[in-house]
Amino acid sequence: MTEGARLHWYPMAIGTACRRRWLRWRDYLALRMARFAAPAKAFKSQPDPRSYGLATRGLQVLAGNHLVQGEVIEQGKGILWGAALDDPDTAAALHGFNWIDDVVAVDTPEARKQAQLWLFEWIERFGGGRGNGWAPDVTGRRVVRWINHAILILHQVEPNQSRAYFAALGHQSRFLMKRWKSAHAGLPRFEALTGLVHCGLALEGQDHVLKPALRALGRECQREIGEDGGISSRNPEELVEIFTLLSSVNQAVSSDGDYINPEIIRALQRMAPAIRALRFGDGTMARFHGGDAGHPDRIDQALADAGIGSPARDGGAMGFARLAAGGTVVLMDAAKLPVIGAPERAHASTLAVEMYSGKLPVLVSMGSARGFSANLHCAARATAAHSAVTVAGTSLARFAGSGFVRRIYGQQLIDAPRKIMLERDSNQYGQAVLCSHDGYVPSFGLTHSREIAVLHSGAEVQGHDRIFAQSAADRSRFETVAADKGQNRELPFEAHFRLHPDARVDLDMGDTAASITLLNGEVWLLRAGGLKLTLHDTLYFEQGRLGPRATKEVVVTSAVVEYEGVIRWTLSRPA
Repeated sequence: MTEGARLHWYPMAIGTACRRRWLRWRDYLALRMARFAAPAKAFKSQPDPRSYGLATRGLQVLAGNHLVQGEVIEQGKGILWGAALDDPDTAAALHGFNWIDDVVAVDTPEARKQAQLWLFEWIERFGGGRGNGWAPDVTGRRVVRWINHAILILHQVEPNQSRAYFAALGHQSRFLMKRWKSAHAGLPRFEALTGLVHCGLALEGQDHVLKPALRALGRECQREIGEDGGISSRNPEELVEIFTLLSSVNQAVSSDGDYINPEIIRALQRMAPAIRALRFGDGTMARFHGGDAGHPDRIDQALADAGIGSPARDGGAMGFARLAAGGTVVLMDAAKLPVIGAPERAHASTLAVEMYSGKLPVLVSMGSARGFSANLHCAARATAAHSAVTVAGTSLARFAGSGFVRRIYGQQLIDAPRKIMLERDSNQYGQAVLCSHDGYVPSFGLTHSREIAVLHSGAEVQGHDRIFAQSAADRSRFETVAADKGQNRELPFEAHFRLHPDARVDLDMGDTAASITLLNGEVWLLRAGGLKLTLHDTLYFEQGRLGPRATKEVVVTSAVVEYEGVIRWTLSRPA
């Protein structure tokens, strides 16, 4: 039985907790063996910085402020390896040295000196294999940043510190060579293998790891990158992260034709048009399934480094339908929820839309509550947290709890839409998509279809949401549920229009229209065929901020009567 087969058999046999202990034990053994490996002594060539951060986040780190389960932990200036390590997510980010990109971006002598101190403190405290920072993906992330920022790290250090730095890199390279296969498929495995490739490229005495790592990376590209350039988690931010890793590898090996892997190049060629299809006018990514907007400059740099000029994939990518005209861009989630890859991050966002006018956001989702409390994380995954439609206040998907009997591999299975239909159309007036899902059939016997059209001028977006019972069995189910709720063949449903915090909204015309004013003064009018609109306070999560931002949502309410209900709405930009 191969190691890959063992990894899949073992948790099914004895459960997730035992699998974690087993993997941790295997990691520990690999760490002990890695300590006997010959240490690296120098770089084969001078590394160049290839990772970029945000100075605002760097200032937060330097001040000792960390977001842990929705609360700001103030450890004190100059303290990094403290109380924040008690939280697994925070610990992974700290041990992965994500923060060093941000601290370096502050670009002061004091910030650079502090980054050095924290790195050598990590070697002293954790370099021998202690702590929770030795998962393969975290280790891969860490060594890439250590090598990228080598010029800063080794600036005016003592000889013993330099020796400790190279010894720690050699130790981690040996560990990655033994344990990269245990990383979860997808982004974690790409991170582990990229770290191994960088060790082979940069360090003297590590040439033997390079070709095997590149071959393994090519196999992962074949297995994980779809023909449309998408990934199984359907997370646009993760797609960019993988693309950035592969682009950095390809650029680093391009000077030596012996190392170029055609599978990596082909994967980049598939991914670039998909990434462009999922970007808005300001260069940010659509925020679906746990992904954040990303850094536009970093995305631009990765695309430029890859040297792939292919335009945006026509009609969208990775299960997201794209409509664009006159500077207006609408993206709709038009595929099944990701039940593989990263189901614990999947959101109940089928048929949800995000919309930009030029470089400014209009309709958004609540975003990823990663790093906040469990309650906020669950709320952000609900259908009502998106610009989508809910029936009787419920979500179109149900997420299994931690004690659920079908929970496997530590990830959550999803009771989600099984059948999704998508049609596209265009004519002399504009372009449109029609999509439907059966997520509400098990609970209510109801199907939801949504048609979105964008006029060629980009000045108007038209929406048609229809909720209906399709078959005799569905109608019977609907009648039963309506009777249980004390209704006679009638159930409410709501269309949610979530607004970006930078947009200002006012209700007009007897609450039948909403005026949405963007930062540049541009106004969009939301109307729903005379139906009354209501305004609600809500939250907007943005990664890198220590707290959520307050914002508004407009809600249109109607009812399913005699097996059918319709909401027709328009968003228009007056001339």
